[in-house]
Amino acid sequence: MFFRILRGVEIACYAIFFALLLGSSTLLAPTDTTERVRAFTRPLEFDYFDWTLNAFGVKFAQGALGTPYPFDNHARHRIVVDTLELTGQIIQDEYQLSLIYTDPQVEDPESALAELRAELSQLKARQAELAPSSEAVLQEQVGEVVNHLGLTTGGQPIPPILFHITPLPYNLIVSRRDKIQSETSISLLPDLSVDQQASLEERVDKGLNVSSLVVPVGGIGSYPTMVERTTDLNWLTDTIAHEWIHNWLTLRPLGMNYYASSELRTMNETTASIAGHEIGMLIMELYYPELTQALLPQASPINLPLGPIDPDDLRKPFDFRAEMHTTRVYADELLSEGKIEEAEAYMEQRRQLFWDNGYAIRKLNQAYFAFYGAYADVPGGAAGEDPVGPAVRQLRAQSASLGDFLRQIAQMTSFQQLQEAVAK
Repeated sequence: MFFRILRGVEIACYAIFFALLLGSSTLLAPTDTTERVRAFTRPLEFDYFDWTLNAFGVKFAQGALGTPYPFDNHARHRIVVDTLELTGQIIQDEYQLSLIYTDPQVEDPESALAELRAELSQLKARQAELAPSSEAVLQEQVGEVVNHLGLTTGGQPIPPILFHITPLPYNLIVSRRDKIQSETSISLLPDLSVDQQASLEERVDKGLNVSSLVVPVGGIGSYPTMVERTTDLNWLTDTIAHEWIHNWLTLRPLGMNYYASSELRTMNETTASIAGHEIGMLIMELYYPELTQALLPQASPINLPLGPIDPDDLRKPFDFRAEMHTTRVYADELLSEGKIEEAEAYMEQRRQLFWDNGYAIRKLNQAYFAFYGAYADVPGGAAGEDPVGPAVRQLRAQSASLGDFLRQIAQMTSFQQLQEAVAK
């Protein structure tokens, strides 16, 4: 009991630390630009401090601070899988609810909804019972893997792994117009409608002569970390690990200097992405091996037309990452030549190309690349020719293990140090 109380106090201290770190709703260091942008965003900002205290209270009250000792391995596996299945059923029922309201053939929506609402209520009640145990199981499993990687102190992850599935705030990204460079990032309420997002972007762009974009996120390195609901266990374990790596880095030089430069931000995000993916895969292999088969690439059948083949029909499939890489490289080139309006017109033209090929990107601008370009764990894509991502990937390839890679890069405070390490 004493150990439990001591552990609770320890976690409370971490919760307060990270809440204060993110309490301003700003994900980049405060700047003059931040304060100017906040003139537009203050009524719409997300309150990290309040959310963190509430989330910690929920965790504490539900007894999810400790590991789920009462359950054997089979029961733990079943709890996680059942929770994901319930989430899928809830999402399906919510979708059916929306269809009933929009179907013109349904004359009395309220009567049609009664049975569905009752079922949805039961599903949510059952999920509420399982969710704390499911989160506790996943926390323990991530902890066991990071301990195996040598990322713990005395066998304990520091900070302790704690996450909560919750609606996530949106993120307002603000970039310069003459260069793809993030100037500030502010978290907004999770229930902003698309028209509210577009209106805010327009006001910020016109008022400050910048490029802005409201983007969704899948996880946030608060404490407890915030994770979006999903039915995809591989994505979930990846995201839990990704966000905890951010917490782990925050206590080390690389994370402490997250805001110092765009290069260091990309180093942080790419490192967390690489580690999150590898740790997530290890969790799947160790605890959910029967689900890993679905993660293997499947051969797609090739359907050829009957009769003579027109060579014009044998087009290569649309490669999103390659096309996005091309877009970023040419936009950078235009901006470097001072052709801002031409670059913006080009990006809009390319956005329409993505739309025509099935990718619904609401806005493709400097802010889009400033945000998505920092996640460079895979070649190509929105990072363009930025050398930071390839250098991080090279260091990982040169490292004997994921743990060695993380311990080395965690001590870096500049891109130059990374380049020197890769050149050895």
